[in-house]
Amino acid sequence: MDLNQLYFDHQISLMEAAQSLTCDLQHQHEFAASLIAGRIGCIQRALNAPAAPRWELLAIPYQADLTTRSLGLRA
Repeated sequence: MDLNQLYFDHQISLMEAAQSLTCDLQHQHEFAASLIAGRIGCIQRALNAPAAPRWELLAIPYQADLTTRSLGLRA
């Protein structure tokens, strides 16, 4: 996996979230960014990179959103 591509995809997702016209679209893009951040964190953890915990923290806020959406609930 190319970390540079993941960094790029993460930034694009954040920019799309910022420009979203609806809350649902914003949440979708934020959730995508969260998933990408988690992947980056996992790869960095495997490489013993010092930044790994910060990327993993970026993934945490949206994990609760996944649970509520999978249950059909609104946050």
